[in-house]
Amino acid sequence: MKKQVLFLAAMMCMMHAVSTFARDRIITVEQLPAAAKTFVNDTFSGHSISYAKVETDFLKKTYEVRLDNGTKIEFDKNGTFDKVDCGINAVPAKLIPATIANYVKTNYPKTKITKIDKERYGYEVELSNDLDLKFNHEGVLIDIDD
Repeated sequence: MKKQVLFLAAMMCMMHAVSTFARDRIITVEQLPAAAKTFVNDTFSGHSISYAKVETDFLKKTYEVRLDNGTKIEFDKNGTFDKVDCGINAVPAKLIPATIANYVKTNYPKTKITKIDKERYGYEVELSNDLDLKFNHEGVLIDIDD
């Protein structure tokens, strides 16, 4: 019984330590990685950053930027974009691999890509009709989720 109580106490201490380490913190635009600032300026010129924040997790650091038009962009620790969610607006074409853009244009001509997310297996895109399409790194469709 003592071992179980000690084990539970140790687990609770570890969980508390991990949960207090993972933090979101608002930062200034100047505190973003240079690559993230360049990405925003080049890809979304004409829009300003409403806020930026950094999330420090137990094993990684990520950045999030929200633009004045509602677009949400997530970056890895180096400032490379990981996800772009444009809400009801279209994701800029230069962010979409050509094979994925061609597939969507051919098979869903009345829709637009509103979100793109880099995943380990490739890409996930969300269309304006709320379909989620998953593609491998070569741009081959591997799954559809509605």
